[in-house]
Amino acid sequence: MSRIIVAIDSLKGCLTSAEANQAAAEGIRSVMPDAAIVQIPVSDGGEGWLDAFHSAVGGMLVDVCVKDPLLRPIMAPYLIVGDTAVIEMAKASGLTLLAPDERNPLVATSYGTGQLIVDAVRRGCRHIIVGLGGSATSDCGMGMLRAVIDSFAKHQLWDDVRALDDVRFTIATDVTNPLCGEHGAAFVFAPQKGATPAMVAALDARARHFAAVSALHFGHDRQNEPGAGAAGGLGYAFMQYLNAERRSGIDLLLETIRFDELLQDAALVITGEGSADRQTLMGKLPFGILQRARRVPVVLIAGRISDRQLLLDAGFSQVEPISPPELPLEEAMNPATAKRNIASLMKKLNL
Repeated sequence: MSRIIVAIDSLKGCLTSAEANQAAAEGIRSVMPDAAIVQIPVSDGGEGWLDAFHSAVGGMLVDVCVKDPLLRPIMAPYLIVGDTAVIEMAKASGLTLLAPDERNPLVATSYGTGQLIVDAVRRGCRHIIVGLGGSATSDCGMGMLRAVIDSFAKHQLWDDVRALDDVRFTIATDVTNPLCGEHGAAFVFAPQKGATPAMVAALDARARHFAAVSALHFGHDRQNEPGAGAAGGLGYAFMQYLNAERRSGIDLLLETIRFDELLQDAALVITGEGSADRQTLMGKLPFGILQRARRVPVVLIAGRISDRQLLLDAGFSQVEPISPPELPLEEAMNPATAKRNIASLMKKLNL
């Protein structure tokens, strides 16, 4: 009996990871009814991070009333497993929480993410894993820090915060950008959050000032470390102020679910994402899976494909588009259509 692992990333604005996996599994069963199919919801730290961890390890979901990026009250979930909390920052501070005309990274705040951390600490969590991705913010994590200070510091000074002394932080992101400069949080990511060129310059200047002041205070400076620019500089705040360890999101998840053990009897792995191109090979989720799979063939499917030969040369056994090339994008993005196309593609692959 063939054992096939299906681990497809979410198709943003279309399907969750679990939905994409299910569509693929149905297609596989139609041609291989006896196949043993293992479906693994996956995420690299962005959309679907919380669901992927919950599916992998169980635990208790906790809903908390927090502030959204514009300081409006919303309910946001996080996961508790033993003394570990798993947080998807986009649940409290994500771009999808804002209407297009509300996007403004000059005012959007990560305060709500800080409130989730506070709640987790108060419930006794001593390891906090935060998935960074899908943020609406470019505040260098100042909002998150302010929420922590508001809750734990008597005199509004960071040095007074002792509640976090024995709490370990891990940030999950595949972003390697520094905090400032042309490759930093503002210049690379803020435009997609609604920033104009003038706003980008202002955000970068604000980040430089915050990093300079922070470096003077602590005597060290982590603004240039890989990942400091993740989630609008939230990565920097975690590393500079909370001594967080940065991990590849997909590596952390695959370790948690013991992916290497699942591979031992597998004949094939099917992974995918919304758009696959040369950037896929720069640490994105399908490439993380490819690196782990080693001798097991890995099929890559995607809504849009560029640099196909480069992807094949990197080691993917097959690289195939989910939708027919003539299908209009709007129709291809329809969830029902996408599910049908994924299922149909499975029948055409060399399984």
